[in-house]
Amino acid sequence: MGRPSLGVWYRVLRTVGELLITAGVVVLLFVVYALYVTGFQTAERQRSAEAELDRAFAAAAAQRQRPALIRGKPFARLYVPAFGTDYRFAVVEGVGRDELAVGPGHYPHSALPGEPGNVAIAGHRVGRGAPFRWVDELRSCDAIVLETSRDFLVYRVLPMAGEHASWEQRRRTDPHCAQVPSLADDREYRQVLGRKVVAPDRSDAVAAVPYRADSTLPIAQRKALLTLTTSHPEYDNSQRLVIHAVLTNQFSKDVADRDDQHGPAGYPRVLRQIGGR
Repeated sequence: MGRPSLGVWYRVLRTVGELLITAGVVVLLFVVYALYVTGFQTAERQRSAEAELDRAFAAAAAQRQRPALIRGKPFARLYVPAFGTDYRFAVVEGVGRDELAVGPGHYPHSALPGEPGNVAIAGHRVGRGAPFRWVDELRSCDAIVLETSRDFLVYRVLPMAGEHASWEQRRRTDPHCAQVPSLADDREYRQVLGRKVVAPDRSDAVAAVPYRADSTLPIAQRKALLTLTTSHPEYDNSQRLVIHAVLTNQFSKDVADRDDQHGPAGYPRVLRQIGGR
């Protein structure tokens, strides 16, 4: 039996080349869909959620009570000064596919903003508006602000791995870190760092006491934490990137001091109070 002719090899190589080109086009179309088409869809849903949240805040203020927590409905607003003054997202209740297609989602049964325990929020890092695209760039002491119908709550990112030894010096010299504790010597919270990468099945990262799902610490003794979770690495879903922050400031919307453009205790006023970071 003779060797295949050059014509046969040519046809094989041409077929393989055509298949590779087709595969490349399919991948390119998927990337365009994931990065842009879903982004447009989410932007429209987010705009609707923002408008709905404003109405819910107004109704809650009139009734002097918080908006009801309803799956898929917005109840809070998220700001991250480090990502720019125009960074803001309405946060909806729930972390399912449909909820995260609107924007960041609050893990049901996790704490509410300002409460002792752990306010846990998930968001996409790629596609669907990518609200958590830059969370890996957050540094210790960076502010994360949650707006509710009553308050602006300022959380600050906890110390990163390797920063505990010099943390007291950092607290004395950096005003943004003055109220941020090191948890290295706290038996219940020693595993909680500003940034961690964990396996996808580490659901205890959003427990009331992170990584201690079996903790019996009384509610009154729990720290008021905020946890952000997203996929990791950026274009993969094999792990989870987790950001932990602690509550440091609370600004009521009922204060007499008024911002002429943004109403009582508006976000620009909060930014001035916390130094813009």
